[in-house]
Amino acid sequence: MFSIVRDPIDPRAVEASVRSDACGGVVTFLGIVRELSDDGRRVTGLSYEAYEPMALAEFDVIANEARDRFGDVRLAMVHRVGDLTIGEIAVVVVAASAHRGDAFGACQYAIDQLKARAAIWKKEHYVDGMGEWRANACATHDHQRDHAH
Repeated sequence: MFSIVRDPIDPRAVEASVRSDACGGVVTFLGIVRELSDDGRRVTGLSYEAYEPMALAEFDVIANEARDRFGDVRLAMVHRVGDLTIGEIAVVVVAASAHRGDAFGACQYAIDQLKARAAIWKKEHYVDGMGEWRANACATHDHQRDHAH
């Protein structure tokens, strides 16, 4: 299931689209609108726009790449467009595989690549009434470094 939607996303329905009795591991990522931007400004919500044909084609390419890297993995990616408020789900990525390691790896790969490459744009709306279009790529963190101290 690859789709761009205007209505709220049901994560359980996205999971159901990739689950099978052959899959022992199912990993779901929910991207949720939060109250602070990456630079610490308070937001009231986000607006997303997409060039749907291009974004969906990229979802398919990303899924093929994930299968090349992680084997027999079933993937679903659904991104919402329009105006979203804090707490709403903006994106759902689900990876299902026989083994959890492949499902975790494929899910992380898919969301990271979706954010970096898909034709989807995000505007942040700030509490002061201003707004700004922002890169839809997420910041990466060195989790080993963060947990080492």
